[in-house]
Amino acid sequence: MAGNGVPDATPRAPQPPLPDRRLRRARWAIAAVFLVHGSVTGNFATRIPWIQDHTQIPPGQLGLALAFPAIGASLAMPLAGRIGHRFGARAALRGLLALWTLSLALPALAPGLPALCGALLVYGGASGMADVAMNALGVETEDRLGRPVMSGLHGMWSVGALLGSAAGTVAAHTGTDARLHLAGAALVATLLGVLACRGVLDLRSAPEEHPPPRFALPPRSALVIGAIGFCAVFAEGASLDWSAVYLRDLLGTDAGLAAACTTAFSCTMAAVRLAGDKVVARFGPVRTVRAGGVLATAGGLLIVTAGRPAQAMTGFGLVGLGIAVVVPLAFAAAGHSGPAPGQAIAGVATVTYASGLIAPSAIGGIAQATSLTGSFLLVTALILGLVAGAGVLRVPGRTAAAGAPAAADRGRAPKRS
Repeated sequence: MAGNGVPDATPRAPQPPLPDRRLRRARWAIAAVFLVHGSVTGNFATRIPWIQDHTQIPPGQLGLALAFPAIGASLAMPLAGRIGHRFGARAALRGLLALWTLSLALPALAPGLPALCGALLVYGGASGMADVAMNALGVETEDRLGRPVMSGLHGMWSVGALLGSAAGTVAAHTGTDARLHLAGAALVATLLGVLACRGVLDLRSAPEEHPPPRFALPPRSALVIGAIGFCAVFAEGASLDWSAVYLRDLLGTDAGLAAACTTAFSCTMAAVRLAGDKVVARFGPVRTVRAGGVLATAGGLLIVTAGRPAQAMTGFGLVGLGIAVVVPLAFAAAGHSGPAPGQAIAGVATVTYASGLIAPSAIGGIAQATSLTGSFLLVTALILGLVAGAGVLRVPGRTAAAGAPAAADRGRAPKRS
């Protein structure tokens, strides 16, 4: 789950305070947006084999095509802030989310490799712009509520991805043509997305505010925060794509149990994210990520020293438990990192997208040169970086509230009216 945003130090138009009922509605509305966004990814992932058979392209060319969503996202993310400046946050999110959900139908219509690459470029660009817009609104909703919600929002994205995967699995098992399945899923997701966007916050730029640049390099603070997200997403991508192979090839596990490990990892990530806001509220993002990094590092060590499947599966479970809340907290920290929160969010999103793109092929390349165990030694080293670098998620200038442990590093900006 990820717009060059707000211009340099020009303030946004003052936003009137909202009653609690409206804020609660906005919180659940943006949660529904995250769920819809995730469902598109889940539906698409299940039909990749059908798309490969339909286009009759070999695995190497399919791998090339599957790089285009990340390329499209990286190119298009800087445009999200400009669209939001012109149309307002709610209208921008509604349009960008609809573009993303409708683009789900495109890959199955491609007759060959060039068309598939083009479809996936559009698909990825729409995903990235909607990702930036919804995360920016998620950070603003968190600020207005005065308590952490970003982990729960990303948990809803994971739930959406699981629901989409379940729907796609049913469609694949019943032999449904992917063109019909993905077109139907696109229409349903678009309708749900439009309805969800009705309740999100509607932020407007100040009349004197200059539009953000179409393209700009992310601030240095975003790159530092993004490095933390990079480590977590690399570990997530490696575990999702290679855990079943690790269990099957190195430990002799049967295919069913190996696949179950991947599913269990995804469910663990979703469950921890849904519960993560309470942990962050209690201990703050820095302590939470450091503790999670320790757990995930222990998990990595269990994986690389595993002699039995149960040990490796426990290790993958600890990795999922430890890294689950890192990316939501990275987005939250980016949104509070300076006068251009949209640009910072886009920078973090770009870095995390790049990590998700690099991880599967990097693990495979290292495994071919050394061993799969060697690949997960690298993963463990990157996870250890979470322990060392968690401090960048602290929001400066925050004072502890009475009776609230670690309030100084909660990763929230004060409420804005």
